[in-house]
Amino acid sequence: MASESLDLPQPEKGLLAAAFANRSFLAGFVITALIAAMALLSFFWTPFDVTRLEPANRMQGLSWTHLFGTDHFGRDILSMIMIGSRNSIAVAIVAVCIGMGIGVPLGCWAAARGGLVDEALMRFNDLVFAFPALLSAVLITAIFGPGAVNAIIAIGLFYIPVFARVARAGALSLWPREFILAARAAGKGKALITIEHILPNIASILLVQGTIQFALGVLAEAGLSYVGLGTQPPMPSWGRMLFDAQTRMMVAPHLALFPGFAIVITVLGLNLLGDGLRDVLDPRLRRER
Repeated sequence: MASESLDLPQPEKGLLAAAFANRSFLAGFVITALIAAMALLSFFWTPFDVTRLEPANRMQGLSWTHLFGTDHFGRDILSMIMIGSRNSIAVAIVAVCIGMGIGVPLGCWAAARGGLVDEALMRFNDLVFAFPALLSAVLITAIFGPGAVNAIIAIGLFYIPVFARVARAGALSLWPREFILAARAAGKGKALITIEHILPNIASILLVQGTIQFALGVLAEAGLSYVGLGTQPPMPSWGRMLFDAQTRMMVAPHLALFPGFAIVITVLGLNLLGDGLRDVLDPRLRRER
């Protein structure tokens, strides 16, 4: 009997321990936490004022005064990267919230209704997928002008069908299950079943998908800023820093090295975090381990 008790699952007690025992999750968590801490710190302190131009100090190399050097306007690159991190994170977070806040209810509604409603929503998703985020941003900025807000709207609109598909697929797999049938037999409506039973059971896959889309949002914001459609000067942006550095690579490679490394390490950390969450939250992967 004692040996049987040792085999009982302890999900609530061991889930956090299992997460930090996962190498991907641990590495992603540490990287993401450091980037988030840098972004939060930039609200209160940066080594230098990035809005102040100092032509006398332009394109300086690495030094104790300017750890990452200065750009072609004499601005401190470390300070610009710190502020750029909060801009990238803010754009990605709001875009993911837009996509999740609209896409998840649409996907769950389509799965609950089925039939013509489901088919119409999926064809609408296909139509939205035909317009990539960059093309949507070009269209939006042609009407409203470039800026971070328009970049958020463009990325968020592209995320709506992504989360709608994920939510719909997860919900469709649950509707034939016994506990859902029991809830329907008890007289619960589809909306109440979705809130009480469907959403809690697909929350893990939505969380993993949100982490992955967050990483893609950072990339998308950098790409839009690179082509001049994202965060506008004088506010720093990692993508804009890469654009400004492309013609000065031979004389000052550090201008592109540090913002490029910031993008790579942020996306890597978020992807590792998403992979770790998937490994921990997916019961099939847990059984394999």
